[in-house]
Amino acid sequence: MKVNKLKPVKGQAKSLKWKDVRGKRCRPPISSSELISSPVLARIAKEHQASVMKKPTVKRLKSKAKPVSDIKKNTPQAGLKKSHTQANGSSAFTMDDESNDTQDWKEYSKSIHGNGMETSDDLDDVSPDRVDGESLHHCAERDDRQNHAVLVMQKNQTLCFRGKCLLTCLYGRVEVMGFTIEEGQQSYPLFSPASHCPLTIRALESADQTRDDRTEAIPILRKYLQPASRKKLLKRITSNSSIILLEPMETPLTRFLSSLTDLSELFNPPVSELMSAVLDTPLNGLGMIPLGTAIEGLKMSKSYRDGLNMVVSACRGDMDGCAVILVCGIKNVGKSTFIRTLINNLLNHTASVDYLEGDLGQTEFTPSGCLSLSTVRGPLLGPPFTHQCTPKHMVYYGHSSCETDLERYLDSLKSLWRRRSQTRETPVIINTMGWVKGFGFQLLVDMIRFFPVSHVVQLGHSGVTQCPALTPEFLRTAHGCQTHPPAQTALDEFTQSHSPPRSYTHLIIQSEFQGVGRQGTAKHQRTNEHRELSLLAYLSQLQSPDPGPIRPLHTLVPYQVPHTAVALGVIHCEVVPSHMFYAANASLVGLCCLGEQVSSRGGPVLLSQAPICPCVGFGVLRGIDMVRGLYFLLTPVDPAILCTVNCLLMGAISLPSCILTTQPCFEGEMPYVTADYSFDLTGAGKLRVFKGLMRPSQMGPQ
Repeated sequence: MKVNKLKPVKGQAKSLKWKDVRGKRCRPPISSSELISSPVLARIAKEHQASVMKKPTVKRLKSKAKPVSDIKKNTPQAGLKKSHTQANGSSAFTMDDESNDTQDWKEYSKSIHGNGMETSDDLDDVSPDRVDGESLHHCAERDDRQNHAVLVMQKNQTLCFRGKCLLTCLYGRVEVMGFTIEEGQQSYPLFSPASHCPLTIRALESADQTRDDRTEAIPILRKYLQPASRKKLLKRITSNSSIILLEPMETPLTRFLSSLTDLSELFNPPVSELMSAVLDTPLNGLGMIPLGTAIEGLKMSKSYRDGLNMVVSACRGDMDGCAVILVCGIKNVGKSTFIRTLINNLLNHTASVDYLEGDLGQTEFTPSGCLSLSTVRGPLLGPPFTHQCTPKHMVYYGHSSCETDLERYLDSLKSLWRRRSQTRETPVIINTMGWVKGFGFQLLVDMIRFFPVSHVVQLGHSGVTQCPALTPEFLRTAHGCQTHPPAQTALDEFTQSHSPPRSYTHLIIQSEFQGVGRQGTAKHQRTNEHRELSLLAYLSQLQSPDPGPIRPLHTLVPYQVPHTAVALGVIHCEVVPSHMFYAANASLVGLCCLGEQVSSRGGPVLLSQAPICPCVGFGVLRGIDMVRGLYFLLTPVDPAILCTVNCLLMGAISLPSCILTTQPCFEGEMPYVTADYSFDLTGAGKLRVFKGLMRPSQMGPQ
């Protein structure tokens, strides 16, 4: 593809202001950024206490309060300490002695500390399981000059949090989502946004019990803390302690997402967790907010843990070839979380894991609508949108569901499998869709037969699997979309040999987390929002890696591509050639490589059918110049790879509305956006075409 640089074209738009009408009796709104500020929380707590004092129900104690050390360990936490640190990246607040907020906080602090009760620094006061609340003031210290914190955790202690940070293990070892981080390893980014289950850091037992913990810990603490802070933490260190360094983290991804109004609070606790958030600790100013014991992280059932251990043990042991694990189950049953945990556990024992993406809607490493084959070499310590990358091989299907063209879906998966090196001994994990009824179930039967599967992990909930168990016995008589019993295996298809069907291990795992089997209803937790987050994360690669202000997409310099150099196709619906440019303008396009050379007679090249070809990335077709015959394209793909692109494919994956409506710096009319359009007119919407999909009742005997 021949590409040239073009100067940016400034868009003209006028800002749209929406008036928020609220009832007169409503309380003044409080933003979530204010809610994580301790003085505001203190003011709310004081108002609540004042309302309770109007009708006292408990008499005051006449005797002197007992010391904290005599109180049982299961009593509520004593309170929160005053802090001058930032609250999850917001601007630092100053506690002026003359301010009302400060007076409120002082009074509230005295009341919850039991009218001046003394606190104890004994190790017995620290919770043996969850590190939160007052215990964080005993086992964590912050160095404001270097803007980091050091945390000492004992064996099996956990820290559940929201936010983002860089974690470095300085001593001992800890575990995050199945991946073990040991001293001497690199720093790892942790992402715990409100869109997914919160992350949990767990301290593990030391691998070497003969170490002199005090002697080795002193130089470590001296490097990162002041004398008074390291002296305090040194008392906490035992032979089973782990010392971790926590640092704030800002990346082009987090800066870009935070610049969008709807996503500015993405890494703060959701409303349902605010009352369990521990707001005043040495960690808050680093971009992470610890959560109380009322909030659980990843909840694993017994079958969940047993299934993980069995698969990992099989991959570590001697097998006839590499392990191929297919994971299936209904929507919202935890397939993606299980796969991330499985990959992290496998990376503790192997250098890489191959991953075949078969879920078009909830993809792991790419925007939705893609089928891909990736090699994972690093842990996945966050949701999918935090680790977007370019797979080794990728096919752009162009839709979040395959129901309109089942044959193309299966053929795309086969083409990806053929590209995998058959000599590799790396474990392979195959992700599948949550469509397990009707034709969706038949697709699962086909996939098990097409690929040399060694393990089928089937997730369910409430004691059932929500579809027939895909055991080897069941598969001998099951009908697929393209295969029928007796069926050949993938090895038969690729080698043209004939062998009996290959057996595999079938595991059933029951998920027991809250809300299993149901789509999240809170903000950022719906599946369509997850798809938008992945696409926005991909577009964040257009931003400069250097710290600085976010550049709106309309200010970036696009590539200009001649119409004659690439073919243009729409793969999710039928579009007449005269309307092709109208459909593709301001759309997301897949940058693909056709096997044959594109030939043109001087005008644009339009495809009549959807090809199955390699895709190297994505771009935004910002504009089309009919006079000069040019496409204007924004993409983060390297120019050296762009030279191999000769096809632009447009699918049903559209740009998030915030890209078009909330980009700053517009003056005048907003481009690509109009309200003068009616979907009620006949033919106003796109025409959906179903290719060969029939209902089971319409199918004759096999």
